[in-house]
Amino acid sequence: MERAHDRRHGRAARWAGGGRRIAAAPHAPVVAAVLLAVLAVAESVTHVAGTPPSWAVGETVSAPAGEPAGETVVRPADAPQDRGPGAPALLVVSGLLGLAGTLPAALARAQPAVAAVAVSAAGLLTLAAFHTLTAAGVAAQLVCGYRLGRAGSQPLAVLLAVPFVAAALAGTALGVTDVPILLAACLAPAAALAGIARRAHTRALGEDAARRAIADTLLEHTARGERARIARELHDIVAHHISMVAVQAETARLTTPGMPAAGAERLSAIGDTARAALTEMRRLLGVLREDAGAEAADRRPQPGLRLQELNELLDEAREASGTGTRLILSGPPVPLDPGVELAAYRIVQEALTNARRHAPGAAVDVELHYTGDALRLVIRDNGPGPASAAPGGQGPSGAREPATAAAGRTGAREGSAVTGGGHGLSGMRERAMAVGGGLRAGPAAGGGFLVEARLPARDGVPGTPIRGGVPGLPAGGGVSG
Repeated sequence: MERAHDRRHGRAARWAGGGRRIAAAPHAPVVAAVLLAVLAVAESVTHVAGTPPSWAVGETVSAPAGEPAGETVVRPADAPQDRGPGAPALLVVSGLLGLAGTLPAALARAQPAVAAVAVSAAGLLTLAAFHTLTAAGVAAQLVCGYRLGRAGSQPLAVLLAVPFVAAALAGTALGVTDVPILLAACLAPAAALAGIARRAHTRALGEDAARRAIADTLLEHTARGERARIARELHDIVAHHISMVAVQAETARLTTPGMPAAGAERLSAIGDTARAALTEMRRLLGVLREDAGAEAADRRPQPGLRLQELNELLDEAREASGTGTRLILSGPPVPLDPGVELAAYRIVQEALTNARRHAPGAAVDVELHYTGDALRLVIRDNGPGPASAAPGGQGPSGAREPATAAAGRTGAREGSAVTGGGHGLSGMRERAMAVGGGLRAGPAAGGGFLVEARLPARDGVPGTPIRGGVPGLPAGGGVSG
């Protein structure tokens, strides 16, 4: 029984698929309209030819000679009669109405409103003239009503079905029942409503697909941004540490006197493992970052706080802006963790880019204060500053952070990007927090814009939180540039 049910279900599915393919054919409406027109003409002619005129039902004639006067003779209705000159005209009219009630269905796909109005008008004329409808005309009415409800005016589709309902109700009230009229009254509104429902379903599916596409796009953009952030941190910090492991292992193997062969072999293995890990990490970065291929040809050691590198950075800023840029060093320099130095370098780079972009022509001071357990960066320009100050927030290390709703240049800088991996103020703040520090940015006292960051002397060892304004510079500092 299950196999028989499966076979029946398969046949039904094949028939349904074939019907959909036939209905979707380009010339399907024209072919259907022609077939319905032929059926409608044949049905109209048969109906008119088979209906006797009113004078043929019962007729009173004069009595022939020899019969009593005054008698009437009632001839049977099926007796052959002369239909008179009006019979051919009725056949022509019924045939034309049959054509008018079916041929416009050929326009149901291109012009559903025109087709539905024409078919409905012809059907009502047929109903008024002959008190009945053809089955082909009812089928054309259903097709046009469905197409109008699906692709045209929905109120018009329902309105065109109302006269057939009224005719059926009137005939029922008079005790006259005609099957085609009842079919039209029941099925015409159903066809119009089915087209409306199909249209609503198709629109709902389209809107759902559009929402899914938008959600997928937003998710893709979010994931891409997160991958870029992870790749940046891996490349800037973790990859540098792995490179240092490989370099230090090789240096220890070559420079340590009297090292046993086993120790040298282990150091060499450590270097090989570090280099293999670095290769795998670069391959991972190529997956995470779409632009990794463009940057692969421009690989070089990560920058830090060496004086030569800072001077090169400031020289680039001077050449780009044409204004003065000073480097101020304070306190005895202490060796910092490579990750901390990289974060400090990127913060200075981003701050200089922001000053050049949002305060063109303004002089910039870059101050590095070594305090033994921390490094404090202060980058300040003498530009006009933001139009209004925004209240700051507190970072994880106690550093105040600017609100995202800051007006003027503060809001503009929040969305800027720097060549070399920065992402505006949010990128600088993330770099400071990644090494255990904090950062705040906003209007400086006396005008201009200020970025201040405090980074620990060693990665993961937070320094003193930044509180209040920027304190005065300690004595004993040097000025470069």
